[in-house]
Amino acid sequence: MNLYDKFATIIKTQKRSIIRELLKLTQNKEVISFAGGLPSPESFPIDELKEIVNEVLETDGAMALQYGETEGDKRLKNALINKYKKEGINLSQHNIIITTASQQALDLVSKVFIDKEDNVICELPSFLGGLSAFRSYGAQLIGVPIDNEGIIIEVLEKKLLECLEKNKLPKFIYVIPDFQNPSGISMSYQRRVDLLNIAYKYDVLIVEDAPYRELRYDGIEKPMLYALDTKGYVITLGTMSKTFAPGLRLGWILANPEIIDKIVTAKQATDLCTSSFVQKIAALYLEKNYYEKNIEKIKKLYAEKRNAMLSALEKYMPDCVKWTCPEGGLFMFLILPEYMDSQILFEKAINNNVAFVPGSAFYCDGTGANTMRLNFSFMSIEKNVEGVKRLAEVIKCELKK
Repeated sequence: MNLYDKFATIIKTQKRSIIRELLKLTQNKEVISFAGGLPSPESFPIDELKEIVNEVLETDGAMALQYGETEGDKRLKNALINKYKKEGINLSQHNIIITTASQQALDLVSKVFIDKEDNVICELPSFLGGLSAFRSYGAQLIGVPIDNEGIIIEVLEKKLLECLEKNKLPKFIYVIPDFQNPSGISMSYQRRVDLLNIAYKYDVLIVEDAPYRELRYDGIEKPMLYALDTKGYVITLGTMSKTFAPGLRLGWILANPEIIDKIVTAKQATDLCTSSFVQKIAALYLEKNYYEKNIEKIKKLYAEKRNAMLSALEKYMPDCVKWTCPEGGLFMFLILPEYMDSQILFEKAINNNVAFVPGSAFYCDGTGANTMRLNFSFMSIEKNVEGVKRLAEVIKCELKK
């Protein structure tokens, strides 16, 4: 049987996630892996979860094990409404849908808005999971570079004007304003305001991905785009994967009710509903204030790991290597000399028992060969230091004499 001819055209063009594949190569315990965006196992509130799981089963077991509403568990949505009040955001049940983690949220937004060959604007670099979701629906990705304050507005407007001339404005602009993946950069307040004004001017939606927002270790918090938006242009994606437990696969979408209604329809054809059991666990976890307590623990843990990696980079890396200094999140980005290719470096790094993600995976236009992403949350402080030392050895061997 010639199965290839039977596959859909879109799936023939898709590739497996480089990050998920790289994780397989780093199962060797000798390898210090900075490749995955993994939370530390130390961050998981196992004792509190045992208590909550038992309470859910004892008090609401039959409903927890039953099908639920596509829109999501009302109790969890109320807990999220209360959570966002602290951000200055007033929501109703009609502004929220619960998803099976934020990757499903990305897929559902793509499903609702993207037709084949529609334009989508994203940052250069940007989250690989987002790029993959958009491409899977046939989107044409247009990259806009970022600087230390976020997406560069002048370049963004130039790209929008080019699209307007072709009568093909993008369906949305995809950004990660807080501790961006992969760069770790946070968008400045003024840049957020300017981005919203550009969206209003050209009548283009914004998809705000906010998986790391609560993981701030220093610096001044900026308002969410959703909080600044006065016209209903922003769709915000949230998740508990980085702040509670990724194994629960829990996320949500905030948007105006008309958009949520279409996303509900799309989700019903995808998985009917997110796990009722998981939603009831998360609702009780939030209600008992265990979530906020654990966030403080995580922030202290990750700040120490970030600082250890930054110190190691300063100590071991050659002067020609530059890196970002994130105020929060899980990642930092290394910029190598232009003649270096991090894809080639990866194999040599594995031989030296250290792993990272080659940066080109995050660039929709195929650039970024001389960059790489490092995760500092998963490994111990000691391994963060040792891993940077090993990586620096590999890079120094590749320097032009």
